[in-house]
Amino acid sequence: MVVVLAGGTGGAKLARGMLDVVGDELVVVANTADDVEAYGAYVCPDPDLCAFWLADRIDERGWGLRGDTFHAMDQLRELGVDVWFNLGDRDLAIGLRRAQRLAEGATLTQAIAELTTALGLGARVLPMADQPVRTRVLARGHWLPFQEFMIRERGEGPVDGVELQGIEAARVPEAVLDAIAGARAIILGPSNPVISVRTILEVPGVSDALRAAAAPVVAVSPVVGGQVLKGPTAAFMAWAGLPVSAAGTARAYDGLLDGMVADEPFEDLPALQTDTRMDDADARRRLAEDVLRFAEAL
Repeated sequence: MVVVLAGGTGGAKLARGMLDVVGDELVVVANTADDVEAYGAYVCPDPDLCAFWLADRIDERGWGLRGDTFHAMDQLRELGVDVWFNLGDRDLAIGLRRAQRLAEGATLTQAIAELTTALGLGARVLPMADQPVRTRVLARGHWLPFQEFMIRERGEGPVDGVELQGIEAARVPEAVLDAIAGARAIILGPSNPVISVRTILEVPGVSDALRAAAAPVVAVSPVVGGQVLKGPTAAFMAWAGLPVSAAGTARAYDGLLDGMVADEPFEDLPALQTDTRMDDADARRRLAEDVLRFAEAL
């Protein structure tokens, strides 16, 4: 197996490229600390984003299902509901079904597996934990749930604090441990190092499993051309005291890496310098091939 740890868009894009290379051998471990309960639905933004990318169902806006409608949100607004978290109708249905399955006693691992099966995927998307973990952000003097910070506050920094509620009680699923133990390569995708990938690493048991793994652990820097392409990664890296660079990304992972892939020179570890933009399917596959070849050569 090839294991990819992923948060948002960057990790999901690399996972889609890796799917072209290794097919059903792919296992994506996704951040669940951005999850939110809204309108009675249990929404998993990062696992769902990864699943939609893998199934070629992602909408061109970069989130949600392609061609989805928003009649339910329109009706809620008409009824006077403050609709700050926008969900397409089919996206809402997925979240409602997930909430139902969790209420029936299913684990989050099982509920996400039902979605990937329905989407026709052989590759797996696993949550970092079955227990709820929630990221909270301190910005302009107020602690906010992550989704409120991103949507209501437009992700505008500076960021003055981050906490992970529930992280101590979280446990890494056995399926994740088995995938890591059986992997031939483990890739930390180019998602936000501080609040996406490192959050996965904070789940008790994950970092220890990576250190014990026989497979090489390689990170792909989310910094392209000296900048972050999407999201408030720079603000979170500044809060964490990390430079916005491959070196800052490596420091976020606290000695776990065997190698780094970036579009800039990097000398602290074995490194592959290559074009890391993923603007289309060919670029995603090329980068996945480069990363996997580099990892297996370590």
